[in-house]
Amino acid sequence: MSYADEVFKSMCRDILENGTDTQGEKVRPHWEDGSSAYTIKKFGVVNRYDLSKEFPILTLRRTALKSATEEMLWIWQQKSNNVNDLHSHIWDSWADETGSIGKAYGYQMSVKHQYKEGMMDQVDRVIWDLKHNPYSRRIMTNIYVHQDLSEMNLYPCAYSCTFNVTKKPDSDKLTLNMILNQRSQDVLAANNWNVVQYAVLMHMMARECDMEVGELMHVIADAHIYDRHVDAIKELLSRESLPAPQFVLNPDKKHFYDFTRDDVQLIGYEHHPQIENIPVAI
Repeated sequence: MSYADEVFKSMCRDILENGTDTQGEKVRPHWEDGSSAYTIKKFGVVNRYDLSKEFPILTLRRTALKSATEEMLWIWQQKSNNVNDLHSHIWDSWADETGSIGKAYGYQMSVKHQYKEGMMDQVDRVIWDLKHNPYSRRIMTNIYVHQDLSEMNLYPCAYSCTFNVTKKPDSDKLTLNMILNQRSQDVLAANNWNVVQYAVLMHMMARECDMEVGELMHVIADAHIYDRHVDAIKELLSRESLPAPQFVLNPDKKHFYDFTRDDVQLIGYEHHPQIENIPVAI
């Protein structure tokens, strides 16, 4: 059965049974009707997924692989901060009249920095280090830039990635591992979405650098279930896990900047019905 399902269920049960309820406290998020969006939250959730064994997509409900991939590429490959570059409308609530979300996400990935090896943005620096100095302990990105926060329409939630390379004794190739750091996460709306995005990113980076995929560690400082999401979470907890599908990345493409949303595929993806009309706190 899907390991990602079991991780998700365990996390949700822990939050509901042992988390802190913010009901009645001063909170920033609100619903579209203006009422406060309270949560049950857990501090310091750490989930680990071995991508060499299984692709971590939920079967408890469908996660849209191509849409999740497109959003990741929007940030990491296109380095865009304009919602008009996306097919989905997830980010529309934070966009201005031109479609911009300010100096957030893709904007930060597009900024070039001076290194000893020359001018590079954060993505190109990661690729350069993985190819030229894979055992470096300094291969990371960070888009939570304090000097630009006032010009961001939303602060980054998933804000930092640390890449780390290991080697299995029985393999000729190096293994790519990654830590995804997230300051805050809406568990129902975004947890598996983010896990899938960064699992795809790891597969693409591993292909670019001729490595094998290894472990994805997801560290969430504030993992929360919104008050209006509790019933949906309980519904997911009642569902039985199905077998995990096989992930396929287009074998004809080798370079990160060549991939598109159409280069990812799942074989044998069985899943329960989607949870419809999930309210999103703003």
